[in-house]
Amino acid sequence: MPVPFRLALSALACLLAVTARAEAPMRGHGGPVRALAVTADGSRALSGSFDASAILWSVEDGAALRVMRAHDGAVNAVAFLPDGGLLTAGEDGRIALWRDSPEPERIVATHAGPVSGLAVAPGGRRIASSSWDGTARITPLDGGPALVREGHQGNVNGVAFLPDGRLVTAGYDATVRIWPESGPAVTVQLEAPVNAVAAAPDGEIAAAGADGTLHLLRPDGSLRARLEVGPRPVVALALSPDGRRIAAATVGGAVAVVDRAQARVVLTLVGPGLPVWSLAFRGAGELVTGGGDRLVRRWDLAAGEPIGPLAMTRPADALAGFAGDRGAAVFRACEACHTLTPDGGNRAGPTLHGIFGRRIAAVPDYPYSPAFRRLDIVWTPETVARLFEIGPARLTPGTKMPEQTIGAAEDRAALVRFLERATR
Repeated sequence: MPVPFRLALSALACLLAVTARAEAPMRGHGGPVRALAVTADGSRALSGSFDASAILWSVEDGAALRVMRAHDGAVNAVAFLPDGGLLTAGEDGRIALWRDSPEPERIVATHAGPVSGLAVAPGGRRIASSSWDGTARITPLDGGPALVREGHQGNVNGVAFLPDGRLVTAGYDATVRIWPESGPAVTVQLEAPVNAVAAAPDGEIAAAGADGTLHLLRPDGSLRARLEVGPRPVVALALSPDGRRIAAATVGGAVAVVDRAQARVVLTLVGPGLPVWSLAFRGAGELVTGGGDRLVRRWDLAAGEPIGPLAMTRPADALAGFAGDRGAAVFRACEACHTLTPDGGNRAGPTLHGIFGRRIAAVPDYPYSPAFRRLDIVWTPETVARLFEIGPARLTPGTKMPEQTIGAAEDRAALVRFLERATR
């Protein structure tokens, strides 16, 4: 079957599946929901997923209005523009602008690494993007030259605009940086990598820590408050439209709702236990979340409960049979993107079933990047161990795989032994 026709059938099946469900949660993505945005009037939501698609939803009835596919890899960030345009940004480094056509109107910016975050400037004429290429960019939507902000040591994980138009960036180097129109940035050093930032209407900055903390910084970068909302890493933030509350999502599956003025957690939303990767307020009384269960959920903040069923959707634990195996525990970090069994299929990454002895980029129907297809590697215990010793970017240039290493040789060996058993 030709690839475009197969993708069209896939999109049609996705639309039929989600349109048939009038109640929350919204079901349609084939992988974890990595990004969310909601319109100011609350009528529509835009989600991006590890499955390389974005979906535009009618929130009230849970119907999918459009399925958009243009990225070669996970869709990590999405945004609405004031004029009705849609933005999607992906693992492929591209930021696409969508309007009414089934294809993007244009690619408005390109990074040399995965795009991790998007923000729309006051007035909607400029956008900011953060990337794992170590930069953030401010791009005019009228086609003018982009302003590149460099200085972070490693991945830039998030961006936000202050009300006065200054840019704020968050980095894996455990810094928040506040960029004036010209000159060096104000650098705020925190205790752990920063996964996301958000800016309130009064200019206060919220920073999400990989150590489970939430820092509230004044517009000049000084610390006003520090909250423990973990213990698991905080990976996404959202501000209520009035700026009074902050929602902080964790990889442990809980969402802390924080009263910003009091700097305290006033509500904790507990989901099915899988990571919550994305969230957005829908007005003052509702929160929309996306996570590892591939669903978009709505939450009633007055009741502290989900709108619609909760417990039915948690998938079976594919690693339950390997309890106590150190290699299986190490593999937990890979589980969201890779399956192990013949019937598992591809997720954000290709299935690992039969990996040993297989040439790189050989799984049928997986959209490998062109650079990845040109590599000459056969997967063996040695090459897999080497991958996690020096990192995917060095062993497999051009990969879409998140940059990660396993520092301990015994953990790398345990992972390889586990994969030898689990992928036969």
